[in-house]
This record gives sequence, structure tokens and C-alpha cells, in this order.
Amino acid sequence: MADRARAAAKTAATRRSQRSPLVLDISRLGRRPGTMTTVCETVPSPSRMGLDLIAIQPGAGVDLDLRLESVSEGVLVTGTVHAPTRGECARCLTPIAGEIEIELTELFAYPDSATESTTEADEVGHVVDDTVDLEQPIVDAVGLALPFAPVCSEDCPGLCPECGVALASAGPEHRHDLIDPRWAKLAALLPPGDQEQHPGPGSGAS
Repeated sequence: MADRARAAAKTAATRRSQRSPLVLDISRLGRRPGTMTTVCETVPSPSRMGLDLIAIQPGAGVDLDLRLESVSEGVLVTGTVHAPTRGECARCLTPIAGEIEIELTELFAYPDSATESTTEADEVGHVVDDTVDLEQPIVDAVGLALPFAPVCSEDCPGLCPECGVALASAGPEHRHDLIDPRWAKLAALLPPGDQEQHPGPGSGAS
């Protein structure tokens, strides 16, 4: 079962490598422990990476500042990933933009290594055809780093529960005269002046 899962993971990685800018060629490391190389470049995000309300959008520039080191069991990738984020405020639904930077530490096991043969397919990355695919590790790290309920500001008052307008832009004069539904038809029969004098129970009048 584990072998089939690993084979499926390798097949998926091979398919992604044909189109993903987050698949890196590590052939120059030559499986020599201690050999290192660096990657400092900006690549387009191949997919939406993040949460429901905020994410790195497809095509956004992803800055990679990474070190790739050959170790006995595979390739160790360490460094930082930086990218812009876009989404909407969880309280008022206003569009928001920001940035995220994550620390990445990921081991990609060599084929036929002890690490590959003794771990589940999703527990460690894999070197496939002298490449490593950073997309899933970045997706996982970004999902953990982003706020589940992002806000445009910490004191965002949200939306008016009656009409749905953003309270931050509505102004202090924004209000609704609430009439108890049991008195609504009766109030409609009164002249405007009398409605103000007799708002009815539940209207908030003291």
C-alpha cells in the first residue's frame, strides 16, 4: 500500500514538474553529501495558495531565497519564501492586501533511500527525476501562517446587521428605527409625528 502511494505521489510530481515553476532541478548536486547550491529568484505562483478569505493568488510573484544541500538521505531545502497576499476582511468584506514570509525546512528523500522506504508517502518529500517540488510544502506552510479570519483593521466594526453597509464608512449618524413587528401595521396608520411619539414596544425608546 505504501509503495503504491509513493508511486502515485511520484507520478503526480512528475506531471507538475512539466508546468510548475516551483519544481527545481537538483541534478547539479550530484548526490554528493555536503554539496550545496542556492536559489534566489522570483517565480509566478502556479496556483492559489492559502485560505478561503486570504491567499497568494495565481501568478503572483513568489520570492525564493533558498539553500539546497545534498545529505545522505536526500536533499535538504531551507530558506525563506516571500509573496504578496490578497483577500477580504472577515468582518466587512472589504478587499485587503498584504505580504507573507515563511521559513521553509523540507527534506526530499532520494529514491531507494532508507528514509523513502521507511516513511509514508505524505510524510516526506521525494526527489523525482533529479527535481524537487516545493509547491506542497509552501502550500502547507502558507496555510499555517495566514490568519483564518483576516481583518482590514483590528477595530473594524464590520457590517450593519440591518442593511449590510460597512459601518466604518457609514458614519456615526447611521442608524435604523426599529419597530416591534407586532406594532408595525399599527404604526403605518399613524401620521409621521405620531409615529415618533408612539414608537411602540421594542423600539428602543425609554
